[in-house]
Amino acid sequence: MIFINSVTGKIEVEQIGRTLIHEHLRTRSECVPVQFPRLYDADEEYQLAMEQVVAVRNRGVKTIFDPSVMGLDRDVRFMKRVSEDSGVQIIAATGIFTFHYLPTRFMANSIDFMAEQFVKDIKEGVQNSEIKAGFLKCATEVQGLTPDVEKVLRAVARAHHRTNVPIMTHSAPSAETGLLQLQVFEEEGVELSNVLIGHCGDTDNLDYIERILDKGAYIGIDRYGITGTITTEQRNDTVRALIEKGYVKRMFLSQDYCCTTDRLKPDSLKKSLQPDWSMTFLLDEVIPTLISQGVSEEEINIMMNENVKDWLS
Repeated sequence: MIFINSVTGKIEVEQIGRTLIHEHLRTRSECVPVQFPRLYDADEEYQLAMEQVVAVRNRGVKTIFDPSVMGLDRDVRFMKRVSEDSGVQIIAATGIFTFHYLPTRFMANSIDFMAEQFVKDIKEGVQNSEIKAGFLKCATEVQGLTPDVEKVLRAVARAHHRTNVPIMTHSAPSAETGLLQLQVFEEEGVELSNVLIGHCGDTDNLDYIERILDKGAYIGIDRYGITGTITTEQRNDTVRALIEKGYVKRMFLSQDYCCTTDRLKPDSLKKSLQPDWSMTFLLDEVIPTLISQGVSEEEINIMMNENVKDWLS
């Protein structure tokens, strides 16, 4: 049997069930809450997370992957509380989310020093707890492979070799950074079937997406409800086109939803700017539409369950 670390302990991969592969219970700056704690309401953050997680649980979701890491104010104790109170399995990540620079402690030390911290998060526990991470996360935005960003990617690759947990990325399709990520992972000897390049649905450039898929990696069509870059209809067109081309076993569907986020505070601002964005939008609106357009229930199950098990295995 194959197991993965959840925030409440190890679970069998076969028990993953219907999964949202990329959602955030909370994201915020790590420095602002320390210096200006009056800007935050812990009870509100908990209630907003519970509202969304319970809603998807009631729609059949069994597992949520939360790729919040350093740079997004990861809090595994918060994740564990929500998991225990909702009954939803939550998988935490380790890694670093940066588009450009690293803090001095990591800038001054080696790639292997950074990789060791990720390994300890997976094998020993996160934030001086016994809660262990289940996957690795890194990011490359339009700034590209800055020296510090490349350092994170290489550390993630080396931690993967030592732990066998899979890798998820944040990428910028407009700058084709998913291909840059794969190049670094290949140089580090990573088997690319262990890699999920996130946010590929932010483009309808099928040539770019297929170049990633043909390398053997998985892709995330994982920002449903965010319409500033591309419409829901365009995302659906991309999903159907890729299924028709035979890539259904390489895709994940999700929303990159943030139950609370500094960028859209108060919550009313989030609702006014992204009215469709929620953890339930995919389940309530997108999947019924895809099915009405010819995508089968089995293909949905592959993208939201079977592919998760394959990626973890």
